[in-house]
Amino acid sequence: MQFPTVRPGIGWFTIPEMLERSCTLYKDQMALMMREKEEWVTFTYEDMYNHIKRLAKYLRDEVGLKKGDKAAVIGENSPYWVVGYFAYQWLGVTVVPVDARLKIPEIKFILEDSEATTIIAQNAFLEDLLEIKKEVQTLKHIISMEPNNFALPCYEDIFKEVKTGMSSAKVSLDDYAVILYTSGTTGVSKGVVLSHKNIMSDVDSLYQTLHYGPGDIFFSVLPLHHIYEQTCGMIVPIAGGASIAYASSLKSKIMIEEMQYVRPTIMLVVPLLLEKIVEGILTNVEKSGILLKTVFTGLKGVSKGLDSFLKGRAAKVLFKSIRTQLGMDHLHYLVSGGAALPRWVSKALEEMGFPILQGYGLSETSPVIALNPLCCPRNESAGLPVPYAEIRVHEPNSEGIGEISVKGPMVMVGYYKNEEATRSVFTDDGWFLTGDMGYLDKDGYVYITGRKKSVIVTAGGKNVYPEEVETVLLRSPYIEEVLVIGAYDSKKKHEEVHAIVYPKFEAVYEYFRERGIENPTFEDIYKLIDREIEMQCDSLAEYKRVRRFTIREEEFPKNTSMKIKRYLFEQQRTENKK
Repeated sequence: MQFPTVRPGIGWFTIPEMLERSCTLYKDQMALMMREKEEWVTFTYEDMYNHIKRLAKYLRDEVGLKKGDKAAVIGENSPYWVVGYFAYQWLGVTVVPVDARLKIPEIKFILEDSEATTIIAQNAFLEDLLEIKKEVQTLKHIISMEPNNFALPCYEDIFKEVKTGMSSAKVSLDDYAVILYTSGTTGVSKGVVLSHKNIMSDVDSLYQTLHYGPGDIFFSVLPLHHIYEQTCGMIVPIAGGASIAYASSLKSKIMIEEMQYVRPTIMLVVPLLLEKIVEGILTNVEKSGILLKTVFTGLKGVSKGLDSFLKGRAAKVLFKSIRTQLGMDHLHYLVSGGAALPRWVSKALEEMGFPILQGYGLSETSPVIALNPLCCPRNESAGLPVPYAEIRVHEPNSEGIGEISVKGPMVMVGYYKNEEATRSVFTDDGWFLTGDMGYLDKDGYVYITGRKKSVIVTAGGKNVYPEEVETVLLRSPYIEEVLVIGAYDSKKKHEEVHAIVYPKFEAVYEYFRERGIENPTFEDIYKLIDREIEMQCDSLAEYKRVRRFTIREEEFPKNTSMKIKRYLFEQQRTENKK
């Protein structure tokens, strides 16, 4: 089944060509906005265009940047990050977006490895960057987005000095656009090289699959250094003339205030954020008393019954007040990516009328290769291949499960200065191997079962996909986070399914308080989690069930996509086998 597109594409342009097109077509439309203190700072497309061209002229004339150079940007999401990114692109410079949450040695590595000569940064990073500059020979220039105390050039001074802009450099679709250093979950930082064709072909495919344009507002909460937000939350809206509102904080109270003000129509999220939203709604219902709980449960039942006849409209009407309180009542699309979306979360959102769609992609694919269509979503899947993407299952087993592989113009050029790593992820006939295991159903929807490197092989030769077991365990109201790995039994000489559990301590302590136990012991908590694991695993085949578990007292370390850094624990698994 081909993706049911909603309109023709806009064609493939380089990023500067796209920018010029949009800023001409939509010059009076709102492009970027963000609350600073109590005021909203806004840029029309014409404002944004002028700032980009003037900054690009300064970077060329005063800094000496030219086409083919590498230059970095670091900071929290803001219109100023966007202006810096596009000013580089305007010059034909390859952009190196740096994760604002990295430690100094990690930032230093990225700047050294990429050979970046310039970095645009927020003030919070200037002191560290000045120290890094002493050790990184290629780094010559630091520019601040804000006035600063280090006598470094800043946007405010640059825009006072440079009154007119410049024409864009001549850039081809095959030229490098960005080098993305993926923190991922592997622990090995590799530079993913994406060309203008890679990114803009993906932008064109998403333009065909989502109906948006002038008047639509994207609400941005995910970090811009990540390709998911960079492509889908920044370039996609600008290519179609939509507006982007940047959240000034990720604190729920402030986010809700700002969403109530801007009334976004499109929002890109990761599963963890959606879990928090659903849990927040359900917790508030629990605290509201038996009457409201009964009404809420009744409405869910009614909406499910009516929706088969009304094509989803019942849930939209019955739960509108909940969406309005969150500032999400105007949403047309709520797109989840970056990690697998638990089915209980997507189902709860569907029942409350949220227009939730799950997608799938990787940094190496610019990123989107699959998305659920709004007309016929199957949110237990990752969706259908988007236009231009071909997806197949590489070396499937008897159950049809194998490694998901993809071909298409959105697939990366390769890993920067790492030919061996590049060769290892492509088949002889040119298919990119994603490292994700899964299968396609009869209609072509993509299902992901887990990471290839994480598969646990039992004594009986059965494959256990940790993500499947984790999804089941997370149904427990007493489990906040869980990681399932293979624990090697040196006596039996095989792996067993092992769970590392971070309990939902608030719910755990409430459980014991209700039973008159104010200070439960570790043994009490262990027995409760043991019972929960056994109960939840009842729905799994015998060989998939958790054989032993340990309890963590703090959250798992995560990357900026809010995925647990599995490699930290997989290393222990490998070491135990030695």
